[in-house]
Amino acid sequence: MKIAIIGSGYVGLPLSIAFSKYYSVIAYDINQKRVKDLLKGIDSNQQHRKKEILKKKLIFTSNKNLLKDNDIYIITVPTPIKSNNQPDLNMLKQASILVGKIIKKNACIIFESTTYPGCTEEFCVPLIQKFSKLKFEKDFFVAYSPERVNPGDKANVLKNIVKIVGANDKNTLLKVKSLYKKICRSVYIVNNIKVAEGAKVIENIQRDLNIALVNELSILFNKLNIPTNEVLKAANTKWNFHYYKPGLVGGHCISVDPYYLAHQAKKKKFFPKLILSGRRLNESMGKYVAMQTVKLLKNNSLDFNKSRVAVLGFAFKDNIPDIRNTKVIQILEYLRKKNIKFDVFDSWVSKEQVKKEYKIIIKDFKYFKKNKFDAIILVVSHKLFLKKLSFYSKFYKNNNKKIFIDVKNNYSIKDLNKNNFKYFQL
Repeated sequence: MKIAIIGSGYVGLPLSIAFSKYYSVIAYDINQKRVKDLLKGIDSNQQHRKKEILKKKLIFTSNKNLLKDNDIYIITVPTPIKSNNQPDLNMLKQASILVGKIIKKNACIIFESTTYPGCTEEFCVPLIQKFSKLKFEKDFFVAYSPERVNPGDKANVLKNIVKIVGANDKNTLLKVKSLYKKICRSVYIVNNIKVAEGAKVIENIQRDLNIALVNELSILFNKLNIPTNEVLKAANTKWNFHYYKPGLVGGHCISVDPYYLAHQAKKKKFFPKLILSGRRLNESMGKYVAMQTVKLLKNNSLDFNKSRVAVLGFAFKDNIPDIRNTKVIQILEYLRKKNIKFDVFDSWVSKEQVKKEYKIIIKDFKYFKKNKFDAIILVVSHKLFLKKLSFYSKFYKNNNKKIFIDVKNNYSIKDLNKNNFKYFQL
């Protein structure tokens, strides 16, 4: 059996590596630099080692011609949102057209890209039929097996997860189940594609709403002068309490998926209130953190025009280089609006990519020590940033006005007070 995987990012690369143990795999990506790096065994996402990537049965390419004559095609392209929060299906469209132009009879196409229920059959399949001149469920077959990649998570990797598989006909379902059984601990089958699509999209919506709840509680407890983290730890002693931490919700999944389901809901003239309300609240948290920083600067009589703020972290998540939908940008935009100068430090992310996409200059953390600041915002808990508070104390302009914003509650209130910080925690 020959497998072609369309997309070699966070989802496609681990699939390619896993399947190459059993089958010949062509890993395709339109990003030529990405392909050149992978051919050298370099993963810019820093998730896989060289010896994992350089497998004998694994070929990386940007050449469409090499995709012909495969039995299985797995589509793992990103599904982002547009600036108006509507689904951006362009990459899914191009991948479907690409596969439609090259598939042979009896080929099976598996979609892993996150999308709304109905998208595979209503949007992707017609494109494949149009460009292949083949008939769905007669000449080619389709399944949906949603990705469950969690970048930076070393425990819930591909081989350890439960893999959902959905198809509309029994033969395809069993075939795809058998395929994924080779590389995953467990396979859970559902009897149609829409169920599998729906399961995927609500996984992240549930998480988004739970985080929105604790974010709202954090704002309230701040007004009540009660430490949110202490309240959550106390509540967590009850057997059925679900512990979530407040924070910035970015990335390619949680901050995107609610808009996909809402898009489909509105097409059916159903207007979801709770889903979008939670998303709006989470979208506001970057600005909220920045506002608290500004408030502390003001309360300590620090001149905005002369103040300098260190922002620690730009990635959307700890210990990974992924900057997709990072909410750190909201903090920076608000500081800029207030004419407050800032320096951003993050040794994980690609400085070139951040400059190109966000027009922000990123510095390595080693340069932090060469400066003095009025405020330090610890946004992303990269291991490199988790120093003792006494370390950070040395890099303030005024030892009596040390403003420290601990977004992820890394430090105890006792230690913050002991080190004489003017602080804020979510």
